[in-house]
Amino acid sequence: YTAGVVIACLALGAALLALRAAGEEIGWAFQLQEPGIVALLLLLAVAITANFLGLFEMTLPGLSNGHEARGAFATGLLAAFVATPCTGPFMAAAMGAALLLPPLPALVLFAALGLGLALPFLALAMVPALRRLLPKPGAWTTRFRRWMALPMGLTALALAWLAWHIGGESFALCAAALALLLVAVLWLAGRRQRRGQPSGVPLLAGSALLALAALVALPPIASAPGVAPQGIVASQPFSAARLASARASGKPVFIWMTADWCLTCKVNEQAAIEREVTAEAFRKADVVVLRGDWTRRDAEITRYLTSYGAAGVPFYQWYPAGGGPGEQLPQVLTPGLLADLARRARD
Repeated sequence: YTAGVVIACLALGAALLALRAAGEEIGWAFQLQEPGIVALLLLLAVAITANFLGLFEMTLPGLSNGHEARGAFATGLLAAFVATPCTGPFMAAAMGAALLLPPLPALVLFAALGLGLALPFLALAMVPALRRLLPKPGAWTTRFRRWMALPMGLTALALAWLAWHIGGESFALCAAALALLLVAVLWLAGRRQRRGQPSGVPLLAGSALLALAALVALPPIASAPGVAPQGIVASQPFSAARLASARASGKPVFIWMTADWCLTCKVNEQAAIEREVTAEAFRKADVVVLRGDWTRRDAEITRYLTSYGAAGVPFYQWYPAGGGPGEQLPQVLTPGLLADLARRARD
């Protein structure tokens, strides 16, 4: 499992460095900015949910009960691929440094990130005292497996929601239809398994049909919306021109970089930004709020983040009234922090 996590982080880091060296303006979590990859992850989450529910048993080479090591390796790959989009409160400095360092030290940082993600599992494997705390296998493991279908199913729903946000309504509906077709294929394969019949050929045929349907059915990606969604705090879409205009006006400016796949971003928005106390403080201080949505690739947002040594989101910047130097805010916000900044700007 640890090897899978570390290799996935190294692969993502190497791809990021190579693409940036080739001139692509991308940042950390670039994989979740691609609608096609999100659709593939949706299908994978649906397949794992069906497996947890017992609709079919995984019998592919390397993932069966006789190949636990390969299965754990594949699990580590998937976990790192899906779980690394946010540059949470402790990752930002490391990810920013990785983009500035030469390739070899940068890859060492990415490997260290993977090791940190896998550390709890590695500790269980290496420390006998911790293993003794785990319950012994028994009938409860089957029930636990069924219950695990719930969070995995919620993950599939979250990916469907993300597909809608980055690919548009038609893309998301087609991806959901493909997911239902996949469930039907897996259910038929499971029926053959329960009858003692080989399921490999039907499963491969169904997968080929699914791939063909994806090529035919998935529509073009919808263009990104040009208007920032309005919540409690009034905001404008981020652009360098709007930032220059706002700073020239002498008003305080709050830069708010977010993405729909960033859990830390959403927690900050619910806990600190989209609050009445924050909105009222910003209105009284006449704060200009510029919201950058990095859910999909945006070269202008990437350039802005890079200029401050940031590799991803969340990212928050405060520019005081009168055109003074900006202040980079912490990645975990509180309503008190934002209200205090607004009060200081008003005084």
